[in-house]
Amino acid sequence: MAPMLLWMASPASANNLGTGQSDFGGVGLMQTPTARMAPVGDFAINASRTSPYRRYSIFMQPTEWLEGGFRYTSIENRLYGPSIAGDRDYLDKSIDAKIRLSQESRYLPELALGIRDLGGTTFFGSEYIVASKRWHDLDFSLGLGWGYLGNRGDMDSPLSLISDRFRNRPEGEGGDQAGDFQIDQLFSGNTAFFGGIEYQTPWEPLVLQLEYEGNDYANEPQDNDQPQDSRFNLGARYRLTDNFELHAGWQRGNAAMAGITFSTNLAGLSQIKRDPPPAPINAPAEQDWPAVAAKLQDNAGIRVDEIRQDGEDLIVTGEPVTFRNLAKSEGRAGRILHANADEAVETFHYRWQNRGLGLREDVHDRSTLVAATASQDAETAHRYGIYSRALLDEPAGEILYQDDPKRFSWSTGPAIEQNFGGPDGYLYRLSAFASAEYTTDPNGWLSGSLTATLADNLDEYEYIAESDLPRVRTHIGDYLAEADVGISNLQYTRTAQLGDDLYAMGYGGLLETMYAGAGGELLYRPFNSDLALGLDMNWVQQREFDQQFGLRDYETWTGHATAYWETGFEDMLAQFSVGRYLAGDYGATLDVSREFDNGVRVGAWTTFTDAGDAYGEGSFDKAFYVSIPLDAFFVRSSRGRSTIAWQPLTRDGGARLNRQYQLYGITNDRDLGRYWENYQDSWD
Repeated sequence: MAPMLLWMASPASANNLGTGQSDFGGVGLMQTPTARMAPVGDFAINASRTSPYRRYSIFMQPTEWLEGGFRYTSIENRLYGPSIAGDRDYLDKSIDAKIRLSQESRYLPELALGIRDLGGTTFFGSEYIVASKRWHDLDFSLGLGWGYLGNRGDMDSPLSLISDRFRNRPEGEGGDQAGDFQIDQLFSGNTAFFGGIEYQTPWEPLVLQLEYEGNDYANEPQDNDQPQDSRFNLGARYRLTDNFELHAGWQRGNAAMAGITFSTNLAGLSQIKRDPPPAPINAPAEQDWPAVAAKLQDNAGIRVDEIRQDGEDLIVTGEPVTFRNLAKSEGRAGRILHANADEAVETFHYRWQNRGLGLREDVHDRSTLVAATASQDAETAHRYGIYSRALLDEPAGEILYQDDPKRFSWSTGPAIEQNFGGPDGYLYRLSAFASAEYTTDPNGWLSGSLTATLADNLDEYEYIAESDLPRVRTHIGDYLAEADVGISNLQYTRTAQLGDDLYAMGYGGLLETMYAGAGGELLYRPFNSDLALGLDMNWVQQREFDQQFGLRDYETWTGHATAYWETGFEDMLAQFSVGRYLAGDYGATLDVSREFDNGVRVGAWTTFTDAGDAYGEGSFDKAFYVSIPLDAFFVRSSRGRSTIAWQPLTRDGGARLNRQYQLYGITNDRDLGRYWENYQDSWD
């Protein structure tokens, strides 16, 4: 479903030269990378085949200087073996990263440093440095590769002049160390030159390629050596549409290559909005304040809890429910309030809260607002008259309107659960969910969700890797296969504000598909601060596979201390957690993500614990994810989001509880974020 929706956007750049995906994934020629980077926000799904390898990859460009992705390589003439997956082709997993060291100038090339197959079997492990230079319709690349890219061995590693450690490359540990970092291999052993040329033909969709390889195919993984009649490869890329590109080539002098790429630009995802227009500044007054509150929700996206007047101040306390940009909600609300407030009111106060937690207060001057709606020349004065502050005191004055906190809401929709990267191949369950929520008071709510299977292939789920850890996650196939209709969540949650900057939450019930229990969270988050600190503790017991109310014998406690840091660099958020995971292992998780101007967030996380070889496969876990605002796809604004994650394997080590709610997300509007940058949206 997600790729179909992503098709609605076009890549940020129409220039086809030097932006194609390689056979391995990532910007490159065919078998080799270049120093080029895709446009910021680029997201590419690739598939290619050069016998005996079929490669599938997902790559993202979160910044101008960083490219990252992961890949599955199916080796057609090698099997997992009868003890694991019978006649299934062997599937290798790997992670790649490339960093741009310098940009191209008039005289100097673009320069990049990269690693292929960063952790795991390192069957295709490589390190490289590569330069690219453009001349008219030609793009030249020349690089030096280690490992798989340097198997030809044109020369000794230049780094051997620094240390003998780099003279010889240790052998990879293969499947026994799948998921491990092979640090001692980096930039060691023989090296080889590689490079090539891309030519942009007069026919814009077509690009031709000539490539010179550094691999000789005489040291292939699993003793799968291939004859190589030539180090030169010939290829072509043909762009079918803005989103699809075909690849073809003749490689090794004796093998055909074919591939396809789907790409889109996540930073450019958007949809023309057909929200109701802002209310006229001098619209007729409503008959009463309940009608004003209703209009504030319908037009300004504020679910109003209370409206007060304290002398010259009109105070609206509420929760944002429609627009991600609070400046837009406030600009629309100001028009409605001006039409209904008496002449004594000089300022409009917006006290923002979520789930009963006070977040901040934004204050607008009434007279400058009215002037700004009449003339663009007055917008600057209005903007500089706005100020925001932490919520410190309870509001005073006469209550004009107060909402009943008890309310019921529900929703339905499709869902897909996936498990891929293991010997059983790609496993999926397509389902439909029905969710409901009943709010008991401003700080408490009961929520639940039922999920019904529509289609799946979980009858193919058989293999579970050996592990010395409790089976805290690797029974996922049993959960997905056994319950045609299951309770995926049913819990009661309460929040509390313990101080100006201290928030708390407690919860209990069926917390997720696999676990029931109870827990709590504390979050220290100063107003508009780049730093926040959180702590969660949970006691949980494993649920029965049928996802009803039964429980299995396994129970444990899990919890983490987490630091959140808005780095101020490339709009990146870093989250670092340390604590105890579901299998009883202790360790840390680092999550780094970037949010684009349109609200799309891309990120990756990795987890290391003390489980060691007992992890299940390898010694660490990792994943990439994309969180997309729903209004990127629809014509009406929404604060909802959908997250798509790609995790190479399901492991027992480093497994975290999938908590339904987290205080950091609930308190996001504690920060001003892009409030001032998006001020102009307040007039739309």
